[in-house]
Amino acid sequence: MSGWRSILVIANETVEGAVLREAIRYRGRNVDADVLVVAPALNSRVRHWVSDEDGARRAAEERLASCLEQLKRAGIPARGRIGDADPLQAIADALHLFPADELVIATHPEPRSHWLARNVIGRARARFELPVLHVVETTRGHEYVADAA
Repeated sequence: MSGWRSILVIANETVEGAVLREAIRYRGRNVDADVLVVAPALNSRVRHWVSDEDGARRAAEERLASCLEQLKRAGIPARGRIGDADPLQAIADALHLFPADELVIATHPEPRSHWLARNVIGRARARFELPVLHVVETTRGHEYVADAA
């Protein structure tokens, strides 16, 4: 395989996980890959309603900076941005600026994952015309869910 691939990655607390790095490395193998990592600014509803998003943005910036540094050390060039707290909105916003060939979504395992409880993976597959790879980070290492559609 050779060519070019644009990979959009969306991850919350899992953005710093080893399995996500491996998934990105795997998806970008044998091609020139352009990787954009989006870290949603996770916030409580109350803080969102009162427009208090500073803490959520700072936390997302810290997670994203750590992820980008780890990817760089692994030889994976990537750039990043902070996204909307709603992962589907964060994906839509990123796609306006970054025409991705595929989408990688990293989550916690069930029942810990709010994104899985809200069916973010299924809804992303239905809404965006992109192959979606779902990656699950666990506390015992990782679980790689290669359920790309």
